[in-house]
Amino acid sequence: MLGHIVDKVKAAAAGMDGGGKKVMGTVVLMKKNVLDFNDFNASIIDRLDELIGRKVSLQLISAENGDPANGLRGKLGKPAHLEDWITTITPLLAGESAFKVTFDWDEEIGEPGAFLIVNNHHSEFYLRTVTLEDVPGYGRFHFVCNSWVYPAKHYKKDRVFFANKTYLPHEMPIPLRKYRDEEFLVLRGDGKGELQEWDRVYDYAYYNDLGDPDKGPDYVRPVLGGSAEYPYPRRGRTSRPPTKSDPNSESRLPLLMSLNIYVPRDERFGHLKMSDFLAYALKSIAQFIRPELEALCDSTPNEFDSFEDVMKIYEGGIKLPKGPLFDDIMKNIPLELLKEALPVDGEGLFRYPLPQVIKEDMSAWRTDDEFAREMLAGVNPLVIRLLEEFPPTSKLDPKLYGNQNSSITKKNIENNLEGLTIDEAIENKKLFILDHHDTLMPYLRRINTTTTKTYASRTLLFLKNDGTLKPLVIELSLPHPEGDQFGAISKVYTPAEHGVEGSIWQLAKAYVAINDSGHHELISHWLNTHATMEPFVIATNRQLSAVHPIYKLLHPHFRDTMNINAFARQILINAGGVVETTVFPARYSMELSSVIYKNWVFPDQALPKDLKKRGMAVDDPESKHGIRLLIKDYPFAVDGLEIWSAIKDWVGDYCSFYYKTDEMIQQDPELQSWWKELKEEGHGDKKDEPWWPKMQTREELIETCTIVVWVSSALHASTNFGQYPYAGYLPNRPTISRRFMPEKGTPEYDELEANPDKAFLKTITAKLQTLLGLSLIEILSRHSSDEVYLGQRDAPEWTTDATPLKAFEEFGKRLLEIEEEIIGMNNDRQWKNRVGPVKIPYTLLYPTSEGGGGITGKGIPNSVSI
Repeated sequence: MLGHIVDKVKAAAAGMDGGGKKVMGTVVLMKKNVLDFNDFNASIIDRLDELIGRKVSLQLISAENGDPANGLRGKLGKPAHLEDWITTITPLLAGESAFKVTFDWDEEIGEPGAFLIVNNHHSEFYLRTVTLEDVPGYGRFHFVCNSWVYPAKHYKKDRVFFANKTYLPHEMPIPLRKYRDEEFLVLRGDGKGELQEWDRVYDYAYYNDLGDPDKGPDYVRPVLGGSAEYPYPRRGRTSRPPTKSDPNSESRLPLLMSLNIYVPRDERFGHLKMSDFLAYALKSIAQFIRPELEALCDSTPNEFDSFEDVMKIYEGGIKLPKGPLFDDIMKNIPLELLKEALPVDGEGLFRYPLPQVIKEDMSAWRTDDEFAREMLAGVNPLVIRLLEEFPPTSKLDPKLYGNQNSSITKKNIENNLEGLTIDEAIENKKLFILDHHDTLMPYLRRINTTTTKTYASRTLLFLKNDGTLKPLVIELSLPHPEGDQFGAISKVYTPAEHGVEGSIWQLAKAYVAINDSGHHELISHWLNTHATMEPFVIATNRQLSAVHPIYKLLHPHFRDTMNINAFARQILINAGGVVETTVFPARYSMELSSVIYKNWVFPDQALPKDLKKRGMAVDDPESKHGIRLLIKDYPFAVDGLEIWSAIKDWVGDYCSFYYKTDEMIQQDPELQSWWKELKEEGHGDKKDEPWWPKMQTREELIETCTIVVWVSSALHASTNFGQYPYAGYLPNRPTISRRFMPEKGTPEYDELEANPDKAFLKTITAKLQTLLGLSLIEILSRHSSDEVYLGQRDAPEWTTDATPLKAFEEFGKRLLEIEEEIIGMNNDRQWKNRVGPVKIPYTLLYPTSEGGGGITGKGIPNSVSI
């Protein structure tokens, strides 16, 4: 009946239009009620709006003719409305709907360069694309929108979308320029007022929302950013009011409101990523599961008694006692979450998937070979460096920290160098070091006032003739009990296999793994990818228009970054959050990352420069990529250089198409404003550093954009998606130590002799933190079902320029070739570090992942999206 009435109304309208030329269009969008299962009201009200004439209207904007009555902005065509909104009923979960729109053609419009859209409904929708078929004299036009359009009452300016042409600023048609400039003003905001969900404002703020001083002194954290003491990259501004007890700290949202933390609406997770589900999963861990587990661990000792006990997490699950706790879990966690994110089954068991590191061999993780191999092919292959002097020295200020040089002696290692002297081993570039000493020592005294009891470590390794590394010695250091100025108190441990010496060596390796886990999570992963990339997202949206070539190049590499970082501030890296609970620096975690940021250098994020800086490679014009690896079988570096090179070739081809000369870069006002703001605002605490590229040459632009794409995609993937495969078995990569190395004559030493496994488990991460940590990394290691991988785009018609499209196609082909090369090397037994004792092939830089998401240990998404 409803459809019949609508048809009659349309027929009457068609008879009144005078029968001029028509342009037919297709609008693809997602209605809000598809995404919000509970918002059936939105659907009903929007249909009522249609009946009373409150429709969605579109007007074409001329790229050729300005309107003198409208400030010479491009002339507007007559409004056209989406057709059949009422009768196009989208079933839940079906996603996108296609609507017809019919424009009256006006010859004075000429080439349409943009369109204006007004949503007169009560609820927002996600506008995917608009396509015009057969515009008289011009043919087909396509607009890629990918944006939420809210009801018109929420906007001061109507929404405008540009055709998918690419323009440098001086090339943009004059009638479109004012629309472009007005869009900039909207996106930059005015710095006032609290931002709402429909706002599209990209602005900067300090990390002043990690603490919660109104909850008491235990929740006070320093503001990161804006000071010499605590420099930091900027985050997206949310503009919440200050806390009552500290005007410099921003108030926090209640945990239940975590989904509502402000990011510009188009930066939120897409519906297929199931942002509600993901955020709920994280929220459940932080807020709900944690007290339940604490109650559980109070009723049973908070310890694993044996490695068999640890295996119950994966094999049998951990039984939750029936009763109120179990009932609460069943009530509070939706069924999808029970199945996917938190492994509770109908029997009330917490069960986790078996991590790859113990799938093939239950004990291979304990070998010295695997311990060393993971420095080259694990989740943190970014710290190991060439040892160039012996003994190792410290760069810490001796006035503040006394003598922090290593206490390792020749006697500790010389018998283990396959006949070489130490000098010969150094000369032949055979000695390497995993050095966490200087990073941790300034904070170690404070860290050890928490429940953590740990050391700063140095590990020396020898490169054997078969290309594998052999650990030689581990040094564990503490601050001097009488004060930092008295230097370090250090002990040295050498490999042993049997008896109490073997147990002590296993513990020494565990303390190293704990150092490395913390460095990985806080520095390699969070700081060097998530935090340092967010200013690029903000500056790009504020200073480069959507039609600018560099915007189009970089935009796919920013997908979901602001959203995941906002969630992280809300529930992971905040005071008392999951990271402080499960990673050894505890309440000093983020403060420590701020101190490390002092050493961050943008050009050094380029993979070849990073490898050379660590002494892992040297310039060699005869070698592929122009550098030679000192360890040929360094899987991260071998695969990484292939990916880096492919990215650089693609970026070079792309930038060279739009910028024929260096002068064009110097004379591009948007590009220069982008780079200036990125340095002076986004990374404002580093603005005076001499190493920033000057952005005066094409070479500088290509290198800069290559770094941004590399860090956002491959570098992040290499540190993120192996977390569960390697660290899902906590004894392999423990995150916390709760007591120091046992000393002879103590009950702890006696226990180590009598029951070494129990003593090991009582030293590392406890049961509660293990369960929390596993829940977190299981979620973080998953690909979403709508993942877009490197070499892919979610909109195939992202530009009309054929040469960049062809170059992008070639980039995709090269990545497929790299996949084949990786498979070949993983199957070649000469490369011992690619699989190792645990029999995990190195696939963390394998470009794509199979299936619809999940934990695969492979795949490079375009962006820092989880």
